[in-house]
Amino acid sequence: MSGLRVIPTWRHGQERLYVCGTDGRNVAWYDREAGRVNLLGEDLRQDVLDALGPFLTGPVTVGPPPVPTPAELARLTLHPDDDLAPNRPGEALLIALDRTPKPTHRLRTDPRRRALAAEQKTGEALDLMEGAGWHTLHSVPLPGGDRIHHLVIGPGGLFAVCSLDARRQRILVADPMVTVGRHEPLPLLRRVRADAGRASYALTAEVQPVLVLVEPGHVEITTPLREIPILKDTDLPGLARLGGMLKPADVEALHAMARDRHTWSSV
Repeated sequence: MSGLRVIPTWRHGQERLYVCGTDGRNVAWYDREAGRVNLLGEDLRQDVLDALGPFLTGPVTVGPPPVPTPAELARLTLHPDDDLAPNRPGEALLIALDRTPKPTHRLRTDPRRRALAAEQKTGEALDLMEGAGWHTLHSVPLPGGDRIHHLVIGPGGLFAVCSLDARRQRILVADPMVTVGRHEPLPLLRRVRADAGRASYALTAEVQPVLVLVEPGHVEITTPLREIPILKDTDLPGLARLGGMLKPADVEALHAMARDRHTWSSV
C-alpha cells in the first residue's frame, strides 16, 4: 500500500504518531513512550514501518493494539458531557467569570480572578506530573455547589488539593482556622478535610487533604496540624516523588472512576 501519511498528535501530554491511508482512515499508530507500533491490519506491516521509519527511535514492538483494560473501556464509554478530565485548572471560576463578570471600572480586582490565578498555578504544576504516572482532575463538582480544586491520583496515593491565593501575604494557621493577611480567619482546614472525606466516600479509597499556599509571604503555624500537609506551590514537584501506595492499574482504575461526573452525585 502506498501513499501513507504520518500525522503527529498529542494526547494527555504524550505524543502519538498516527499512520493514515489515502482515504483518511487510521491504519496504525506509533506510541513513542511505550515503544510500540499498533497495527490495525497485519498485511500493512511493512508499509507502515516504511512510513514511520524516519520517526522511530530505538527498538519497537509491532503488533495489534493491546486489549483495553476495564479502566480504558470505562473511559471509552463515558459520555463527553460527563467526563471531568478535560476540565482546566479553575474551570468553575472561568465559567463563573464568563457568565457574571464584574464591572471593569471597579477599583479593586475581582477576588475571583486572584483565586483563579492561584488554581491555575497549582494546576499547571500538578499537570507536569502526568509523565510520572499521575493524573489530576480539576474543579471536581460536589453536590451543594462545593468542589475539589484538584484531585490528584498517582503512585503515592490520592490527594484532594485546595489552592489558596496567598500572594506576598502573611499566613497564620491555627487549626482549623487560616488567616490571610488582614482578612477574617476562616475554618479552611475543616473544609479541605471535609472535601477529602467526601472524595474518599465516592472513590471507596483513602484521599488525603492538602492545602497549597500560592506565593505566600511569611507563614506561621501556631498549633499542630492533624493529618493535613500545608505546602507552598514550590513544594508541589515533591509529590511526584511519592510512591509505593498504588499500582499503575489501580491508578488508572481510580482515575476512570473519578473522571465520571456521576461518581460525585451522591456525596
